Amino acid sequence: MKNNIFKFVFFLLISSTIMANVALPNIFGDNMVLQRNSEVKIWGWANPKEEIKLISSWNNQEYKTIANNQAKWELTVKTPEAGGPFTISIKGYNEVVLKNILIGEVWLCSGQSNMEMSASWGIDNGEEEMKNAANSNIRFFTVPKLTAVTPQNNLLGNWTESTPETMKYFSAIGYFFAKRLREDLKNVPIGLISSNWGGTPAEIWISEEVVNSDPLLLENAKKLNEQEYGPRQPGRAYNAMIHPIVGFKIAGTLWYQGESNVGSLVYDKTLGALITSWRKEWQEDFPFYYVQIAPYKTGSNNFSNVTVRDSQRKLLKEINNAGMVVISDVSDTIDIHPKNKKSVGIRLANLALANTYKTHAALVNGPLFKDIKIEKNKVIVSFDYAEGLYFKDKKSNQFEAAGADGVFYPAEASIKNNEVILVSKKVSNPVKVRFAWGNTIQSDLFNKANLPASCFMSGF
Repeated sequence: MKNNIFKFVFFLLISSTIMANVALPNIFGDNMVLQRNSEVKIWGWANPKEEIKLISSWNNQEYKTIANNQAKWELTVKTPEAGGPFTISIKGYNEVVLKNILIGEVWLCSGQSNMEMSASWGIDNGEEEMKNAANSNIRFFTVPKLTAVTPQNNLLGNWTESTPETMKYFSAIGYFFAKRLREDLKNVPIGLISSNWGGTPAEIWISEEVVNSDPLLLENAKKLNEQEYGPRQPGRAYNAMIHPIVGFKIAGTLWYQGESNVGSLVYDKTLGALITSWRKEWQEDFPFYYVQIAPYKTGSNNFSNVTVRDSQRKLLKEINNAGMVVISDVSDTIDIHPKNKKSVGIRLANLALANTYKTHAALVNGPLFKDIKIEKNKVIVSFDYAEGLYFKDKKSNQFEAAGADGVFYPAEASIKNNEVILVSKKVSNPVKVRFAWGNTIQSDLFNKANLPASCFMSGF
């Protein structure tokens, strides 16, 4: 009996010592990728007033700090040009050594099921892609599905190298994005953090404080109904799945979400608030590239899907350092989970290569509505990214015009000087036009890069 008590006391002493030792959040671990050519923040916990020494193997530099009275410490470490593998040693009363670290480009992939969707779900050519997925220069960190009512400071998970087994269950879009980046960035390692939850509205990915302080967002959030496969309350996923990694240096964010906000008339304001609030938390104006949701049939004959897609288009004019890929040509209107994830990942990567890395000079955007000019009964529609404008089937029946009464009628469309000229027999004094305005309409207007135009309604 005495022996057992002694063992128990010894266990308690050992436990409390372990608890007091240097500890790191799980986002810092073996196999991780740190952002290159940067000052990256590394943080953790230790005894209050404990001295912490960090040594990075790429320059053998020593960094020192003291844990504060909340048992937290933080250091800013300089990273070199891409490379590795390296180690980081962190010493307090104990020593933690992080191994097989690469220095490269780190991207956060977030959203709902289309971003979460992996090869294991049955993407196009998934088996073949999995076989070829072994690449120690691509690393994955999967954030588990968790909720919390208050912001958390840690989460479960660990970094892994890309192998056929790990790639099988990781975001396919993220993987194809990384693979494409490496074609242009050559020997630069890519780290991907995947934080996704199928069936979730954007509001759960925004802090509750941000939603509550905006009457428009709050009113809209109140319309979200409970669902069995995920949270609907603002902030719940943000608290547990984003907040713990805020401050981990990233190159940018990829976002694919919106299906669970179909029906919202303010999705551009919602996603805009998410982007602004995340950048504020990170204290960084990082690039934010997102996917316009695919056209697909919703329950009733309304415009709920196309309205969200148009909101996503409008957001481009409201927020800086952002980009959108249109995927109506590679999607399936009867499947809310289009299986062609490779094209989506490549298009996102091309945006990043053109806008963030400046290594890609080709056209990376589909035509985006710019303006209309009205000449008597004729409307001239101009677009950005309009070089080599063409209709997929030589002519288009996807344009409509409306007069002052706001009633839309089909319009005949022709292309001249990379602009679209519209005439409608039923509208003698046109005021407004719209294009591909339907939940299931896949755009038939393309540019020379064979990228489709986004749906739009003029005047917005």
